[in-house]
Amino acid sequence: MFKRTLAAKLLQLKNQFPVLALFGPRQSGKTTLARSLFSTYRYVNLESFEEREFASEDPKGFLMRFQQEEGVILDEIQKAPDLLSYIQMDVDQEERLGRYVLTGSQNILLNHHVNQTLAGRVALTTLLPLSIEELREASRLPSTAEEAIFQGFYPRVHHHSTDPIVFAESYIRTYVERDVRDMQKIASLLEFQKFMRLCAARIGQLLDLTDLSKDAGISLQTVKSWLSLLEASYIIFLLPPHYANFNKRLVKMPKLYFYDPSLACHLLRLTKPDDVYSHYLRGGLFESMILSDFLKKRFHHALPANVYFWRDKLGNEVDCLLEEGSSLAPFEVKSSATIRSEMFEGLAKWCDLAGIPPASGTVIYAGEERQDREQGKILSWKML
Repeated sequence: MFKRTLAAKLLQLKNQFPVLALFGPRQSGKTTLARSLFSTYRYVNLESFEEREFASEDPKGFLMRFQQEEGVILDEIQKAPDLLSYIQMDVDQEERLGRYVLTGSQNILLNHHVNQTLAGRVALTTLLPLSIEELREASRLPSTAEEAIFQGFYPRVHHHSTDPIVFAESYIRTYVERDVRDMQKIASLLEFQKFMRLCAARIGQLLDLTDLSKDAGISLQTVKSWLSLLEASYIIFLLPPHYANFNKRLVKMPKLYFYDPSLACHLLRLTKPDDVYSHYLRGGLFESMILSDFLKKRFHHALPANVYFWRDKLGNEVDCLLEEGSSLAPFEVKSSATIRSEMFEGLAKWCDLAGIPPASGTVIYAGEERQDREQGKILSWKML
């Protein structure tokens, strides 16, 4: 089993809140992590029809079964959201820390229910698929960036050496046929799958809603609704621009990325790592892997995202800004394995506008070396 960065934070939060909520995409390792950390807790899977029916028809009776337990793990809590009100009453009455561990895989919907019902009583955490660091520590990190992009970062692929093509196909089919239907009534699932492929074709690019609406043959409102659905289930994330500084005319559209690049590869019909190397979206796929890893670093320490990009109307751009308090750390992400001086151009422009030394910037690239230059730092993707 992989050592997950979030584990230490969850054990800390257990002694501070009566309820822990562990969100994340399907197959990211939520259940494995919860059951390994809280092995003495009673485990209940609400995917089970019998458990879900019991929880829906008699929530008080459902929870009374666990009165003598040290704690309880309720897996896929979004299947029985009405339980949350009764959990609130239980923890208010008992006042026991670490009483419930809730897991779920539908971000926006679940966040809304939990925040409404358990405000002040719950610690919200997110577990994404494996990070580069977690794979490296387990000696499972692929040897090239293209292999890492193609294989993706879901634990099952690495733990069981599962074929990434078979896994991605199964994941997307299960997602579309189950989760999409659960969250939203979509008349044509084939149309929705086409929409997902169009999103994959825009990976790493500014999101033009009108253009996407035209290509997908659906209304602008439907585009917004379906994008929210993909975000809610941790398929994509929209990277916001940072435009608080410099009083320049800046781009204010977000960029579109996938939490796991292997799903984008499958939607783009790539069948081997070499296809990634030669694909016109190689740069976007590499960016997606790196920026997703920045989010993992934040979420797996229970911190807010605080990850942005910067681009002005003249095309000057920095791929990633990490915000810590009042400071910003700029990063450029380059899919080339060869170091070139022009990699620093965007960083130099931003550092000049920000009034900070150019050496403050970092280029993350697909090669192996680490260097400190006057222009900035060079960091291999493997060292992230």
